[in-house]
Amino acid sequence: MAGGDEKKTEELVQPAAKDGTRVIMKYLVLCLLTVVTLLAAQGKQTFTGVVTDDECGRAGHTRMRMGPTDAECAIACVKDHGGQFVLFDGKELYRVSDQQAAEKFAGQKVTVVGTLDAKTKMIQVDSIIAAK
Repeated sequence: MAGGDEKKTEELVQPAAKDGTRVIMKYLVLCLLTVVTLLAAQGKQTFTGVVTDDECGRAGHTRMRMGPTDAECAIACVKDHGGQFVLFDGKELYRVSDQQAAEKFAGQKVTVVGTLDAKTKMIQVDSIIAAK
């Protein structure tokens, strides 16, 4: 009878183990779907603002006035003072990954398409065009 009891105990344990595996698999699938959803939410966005430099930023170029125009001032701040081109949308300053493209639009209103890293406020630029 002892041998029969072991077999019954084994039969009772196996379904529980299978159920535990199913729970873990469901949890892993749920985690994977959550990660995919979050990554999709962080996709490309469109930003509109003025290309300026991080030295003058929100304050405008009247403080430093490194050239007769905002564009020349921004370029001088970047080249002569180690600044970076940024996008200012009227509220926030965003760093832009493509400094060469940004330089071409210094002082101009543009539309930037890219992916924002919210922690660093850096836009990974896909394109920059003059705003309409």
